[in-house]
Amino acid sequence: MEHKTRSELRVIIMTILYQINVYQKNKMKYDVDVVIKEVAKVDNEFVKDIVYGVITYQKELDDLANQYLEGWRIDRLGNTDKAILEMGLYELMYTNTPSVVCINEAIELAKLYSDDSVRKMINATLDKVLKEKENGR
Repeated sequence: MEHKTRSELRVIIMTILYQINVYQKNKMKYDVDVVIKEVAKVDNEFVKDIVYGVITYQKELDDLANQYLEGWRIDRLGNTDKAILEMGLYELMYTNTPSVVCINEAIELAKLYSDDSVRKMINATLDKVLKEKENGR
C-alpha cells in the first residue's frame, strides 16, 4: 500500500462522510466500516478515527456549526460542504491537530470541492469557532 499524506486521507474521509450524509438524508441503513472499506480501500487509523469521531459527535458539531453559520443551517449545505465543515470542526475541537492545520486543510478541500461562497462560509465558521475555543469557551 502506498503511503498517503494526511491531506490525501482527508479527501478520502470527506468522500466517506459525503456517502454517510447521503445515507442519513435518505434514511438508509449503512455500516460505517463497510462505507470506509468501499471508499478508502486502505485500512488507516487516521481515517477511522476522524470518520467515527465525526459520526459520534455529529449532533454537537452540527449545533456548533449552526451557531456560526450566519443565516444558514448546516443541513442546507451540500453533502460535500457539510462533510468538509464537520471534519474541520471535529479536528479543531476533538483532536490534537494544530488549529491552523485543521482550518487550512478544510479550506483547501473547500477550494477544490465547494463554490466560493461556501468556501468563505466554511472559513468564517471555523475561524469563529477557533476564536471561541481560544477564549476558553
